[in-house]
Amino acid sequence: MADRDHSDSDHPGHDHPGRDRPDGGGRERAGWEWLEAEAAGSRAAIAGGNDPAPSFARCFAGPDGGRVLAVLRTMTLDRALGPDAPDATLRHLEGQRQLVATILALVARGRAG
Repeated sequence: MADRDHSDSDHPGHDHPGRDRPDGGGRERAGWEWLEAEAAGSRAAIAGGNDPAPSFARCFAGPDGGRVLAVLRTMTLDRALGPDAPDATLRHLEGQRQLVATILALVARGRAG
């Protein structure tokens, strides 16, 4: 299969992190600028008392919450794919791992106070 340049029309609705992205003001942000702005907004929300970590800690408190976290960890972080795993499968699992790692970090931060 020959490599070709995929335009946005080939994959409607897909955001490409390396491409420009609107910032809501009509201006396009280049490269990774949009991600840095979103991270800064998240830090400002936490500093302003909107930290979601305590909510995550409460949500996953108790034996049921612990069991759910254990299952999520087993399904993602503790899972190994073989050498024949397709690229799409590897990318999908890495996305799942990132989400579970984020949840675990928020729970730990919420429990720490």
